[in-house]
Amino acid sequence: MSRIAKAPIELPSGVEIKIAANEVSVKGPKGNLVQKLHPKVSLEQEDNIVTVKPAGNSDIPMAGTMRSLVNNMVVGVSNGFEKKLTLVGVGYRAQVQGSKLTLALGYSHPIEYTAPDGVTIEAPSQTEIVVKGCDKQKVGQIASEIRAFRPPEPYKGKGVRYSDERVVRKEAKKA
Repeated sequence: MSRIAKAPIELPSGVEIKIAANEVSVKGPKGNLVQKLHPKVSLEQEDNIVTVKPAGNSDIPMAGTMRSLVNNMVVGVSNGFEKKLTLVGVGYRAQVQGSKLTLALGYSHPIEYTAPDGVTIEAPSQTEIVVKGCDKQKVGQIASEIRAFRPPEPYKGKGVRYSDERVVRKEAKKA
């Protein structure tokens, strides 16, 4: 069996898990998440430990995937996830009003992006954006959508990038 699927999931205090026939729901201080279970995978709970069981030998990879999804749910409702973005470029600015993010990225018009439910967007400074939420997939998707408004370009490095992203710079043409 895969090493990921073998690892048990420990539930921290304050996190409740409910396992139904075809879905699992996790409730914690940061929110509630629901995930459909693959039909060839089952979950078993003993006290504060959840284990994943595949139906047969050919279902082991799906057991590892389901274990990762459920573990991300548990981590999300207890600690939450966040992605940090940085704006690099002259005049590039970010501003948050409520759940609406307004970006000035060198276009002739400002770009407005509204955060969906379950995700919050913060701008600690004019060149930093922090996307927070309990659903890891949603947080990553929203950070990716914001980055797509002006991805970093390879010559000057200007654009919206993840804070830990390293942009490989190209050499300009020589005359």
